[in-house]
Amino acid sequence: MNGALSNRTKGMLCLIASAFGFAAMGMFVRLADDLGGSISCFQKGFFRNAVAVVIAAVLFARDLKGRASGRSQHLDSQFSRTPHLPTSSPSHLPTSSPSHLPTLFLLVLRSILGTAGIFLNFYAISHIPLADAMMLNKLAPFFTVAFSWVFLGERLRLAQGACLAGALLGAACVVKPGFAAVSVFPALCGFAGGICAGGAYACVHALGRRRVDPRSIVLFFSAFSCLASVPFMVADFAPMTTAQIWTLVGAGATAAMGQFGVTAAYRFAEPRSIAAWDYTNILFAALFGLLLFGQVPDALSVIGFVAIVVSALMLRKA
Repeated sequence: MNGALSNRTKGMLCLIASAFGFAAMGMFVRLADDLGGSISCFQKGFFRNAVAVVIAAVLFARDLKGRASGRSQHLDSQFSRTPHLPTSSPSHLPTSSPSHLPTLFLLVLRSILGTAGIFLNFYAISHIPLADAMMLNKLAPFFTVAFSWVFLGERLRLAQGACLAGALLGAACVVKPGFAAVSVFPALCGFAGGICAGGAYACVHALGRRRVDPRSIVLFFSAFSCLASVPFMVADFAPMTTAQIWTLVGAGATAAMGQFGVTAAYRFAEPRSIAAWDYTNILFAALFGLLLFGQVPDALSVIGFVAIVVSALMLRKA
């Protein structure tokens, strides 16, 4: 029997690795607030992506050497207007594709939505309880599936929708949002951030169906986000301690891990088949809270953990 992993399993593992990276990123961002003065969401956003630019650029440069020696396809094929799909597509990918949308347009749209999602999420974290911001951000996988259904023509079966709903309810049990205590505008920003992130991930999936190199996607997005952050950061720059700088470098490195993971995940598999695994981010965040801050999950959180894992496992069979 062939022991090779299926594309869905590869996507699941990549998404779990991505969830771990983003949970670690959140941990570093929180630590930065405790190691010096207040830092704007734009300044944090710049560091979040600056490290990813360096990592992606190094990997991309190595890939260029391979292409120059004939070991991979030409660079211009990554940004062509028409998708380069194999003649026999894997079974997990639909045969239809949004071919009317240029690849460069999808890269730009992914970058705009992703950057807006970062700023909105960081703003929400700064103005409402972290639990509420996490809950709103965890709406992203649902919107990824929804956008893929509406714009990419991927069908969503009732059982799959029920599994995603179960994972969302489990996430609610874990973070226990208290929406009654928050102001409307920051909460709407967090909600909009979840929508933007979901749309960005749908673009990543569409780019993956065109076989665009994940390093190209991460490099393009990270560079775009850094440049978009600069004017706002300059206008409201706050001096940082050495500890804050290194903490934000750690946030950038783990964010790069998260970006590469989610980019690879949606390149391997359809969002509806693996999206629930993104909720493991909450499990990792709870583990960091226990080990670093002495935060012990309560009974309701444990119920949420179980619901998330069960929903994710059921989604694989849905």
